[in-house]
Amino acid sequence: MEATNRIKAVLAEKRLTSKWLSLRLGKSENTISRWCSNKVQPTLDNLYEVAEILDIEVRSLIAPTKHTTF
Repeated sequence: MEATNRIKAVLAEKRLTSKWLSLRLGKSENTISRWCSNKVQPTLDNLYEVAEILDIEVRSLIAPTKHTTF
């Protein structure tokens, strides 16, 4: 399973745009777009910064890669 992040989903949930996030992060809109489309994954440092800006836990930005059954 390939790596994915939930940045696009969280932005939609909070009714924010990728342009808004790009301005807050000081990154290009193209970079944020590539993160949102999962063409490129942000670094862990960038994920922490995104989580802080969105006021959420960084774990909520990372899609699970395994289904665990107990």
